[in-house]
Amino acid sequence: MKRLKILDVDNYLHLTFEGAFDQQVALEHELEPLFQALEEYAGEWMPDVVEGKRRRKYSRAAIWKALEEERDENSTSIVLGRTRWPALYMLLNLHFPPLPPELSISIKVQPLSFFTEVERCRKFVDMVRTWASHHPITHAQANSLAEVQLSGAPWFGRDMRTSIRDGFDKIYELSWLNVFGPKLVESVGRERMLSTPAHRVEELPNGSILLVTWPTAADFACDEARVAQARAHVHLRPDLDFDTVLLSLRERSAALTPVAPRFHPDVAPLLSRVVDRTALGERQRKIAELNVWQPPEPEEWLPADSALPPDVENPERVRDYYGYLSERLVALLHSKVPSVFKETPESLTDVDAHFWSENFPEVFERQNIDEHAVPAVGAYLGEVLVRNLGGQWLPRKKLGEAQVLVGQRVWLPMVRAHRYLRSRQSLLDFSLTQLYRVAERHRG
Repeated sequence: MKRLKILDVDNYLHLTFEGAFDQQVALEHELEPLFQALEEYAGEWMPDVVEGKRRRKYSRAAIWKALEEERDENSTSIVLGRTRWPALYMLLNLHFPPLPPELSISIKVQPLSFFTEVERCRKFVDMVRTWASHHPITHAQANSLAEVQLSGAPWFGRDMRTSIRDGFDKIYELSWLNVFGPKLVESVGRERMLSTPAHRVEELPNGSILLVTWPTAADFACDEARVAQARAHVHLRPDLDFDTVLLSLRERSAALTPVAPRFHPDVAPLLSRVVDRTALGERQRKIAELNVWQPPEPEEWLPADSALPPDVENPERVRDYYGYLSERLVALLHSKVPSVFKETPESLTDVDAHFWSENFPEVFERQNIDEHAVPAVGAYLGEVLVRNLGGQWLPRKKLGEAQVLVGQRVWLPMVRAHRYLRSRQSLLDFSLTQLYRVAERHRG
C-alpha cells in the first residue's frame, strides 16, 4: 500500500497540538483516550496505515508496536496516514525523561474543502476537545495552511521557539479552532475569554478554554467569518482596533482570491510548476505577477547561412564529447528528475522547474557552475534539439561556439546555458523550455 502524501499544490486543514502526558501511567493506557477519540470522530479521514520502522494496517496493536520500534533514549514518534482521499498526514511525537513529558500532534487533512460541512467540523472540534481535556495543554490551533502562512503569528513562523519559551504570553493571532492553556487564560482573564463573541466557547475540565470562530473551517476567508474573527480577536485583545484588524483580515482574503492563469504559452507548463512551488498564501499573487510577465525573445541563434563552420579535425569525436557532457547532467539530476533520461521537451521543463525550486544558480559556487554545470546544461539542450527536432551539431574548438542546426537557424546552446544559470530569475528569463519551443516553430 502507498499512503497518499499531503501535497503543497492544494490547501489543507492543519492542526498543531502541544501538550503533555502522565509518565507514571502505562503508555497504552495514557494514550487510549486519544486514539478512541480519533476513531470516534475522524470518520472519512480516519487513518488506515501506521508507519514506524515499517508500514502496517491501522490498529491499536500496530500503533503500540510502531511506538515501541521508534523509541530511543528519550523520544518516540509515528506517522498515521491514508491510502486514499481525503489525504492525511498525522505525526504523533512523545518526549520522555530527562526531557519534559511532551506530547505533540500535527494533523494535515487535504483538501480543505472537505471541511465545508458543519457536522464534519463539529466532530473535528469534539475530537480536539477530548484530547485537550485529557492532556495538559499549552496551546492548540487548527486553520487553513494558507491562512497560517499569511498570519505572521509567532507560533506559526520563525518566532515559534520564542513564543513557546514565553508560554504563549499573549494572543498574537486567532485561528478557526483554538485551545488556550490555563496560563494564557489567566493572563487574558478567564471571564473575558469565556465571554468572547464566537461560534463556540467552552471551558475544559483542566482550566483550558476552547474557542471556535466560525462553524466551518473551509469558509474561514468569507467576509462574515472575517468579521466574526475580528470581533473575537479584539475582544481578547482590547489594545487592538477592530477596523484595523478587519482590514488586515480582508486583505488576506483578497490575497487568496483565485486568479486565472494566463501565462505566455511557450513557458506556461514551467510557470505552472513555479506556482505549484510557491507558498499557498502567496500563490494567487504569484499567478497575477506571472500573467503579466513576458520572457525575452531568445537571441542565442544565427541565420543558417551565418553559421560558423566546423573547425575541428574529428567532428564525430567532438559530437561524442557533447554527448558525454549531456550525460553529466543526467548523472547529476536523474534521482530527482527521472525524466532527464528521456531527453524530451518535457524533460527540459522538468529541469527548469528543478533548478528554480532548488535556486541552483544562487546556492552553488559560481566557479563550479561555470566550469561544470554550464557545459552540461548546454550539451543537454543541444542533444534535445538534435533528438526531437532533427537538429545537427556543428562542432567547434571553442565549447561556447558549439551550434545546433535546426531548419534555417543555428542555435547556440552553450550561450543559452551561460545566461540561464546566472540567477534564479534568469532560469525563467532564459529557460530551456522557451528556447526549445521557439526553435520548434522556426525549424521550417
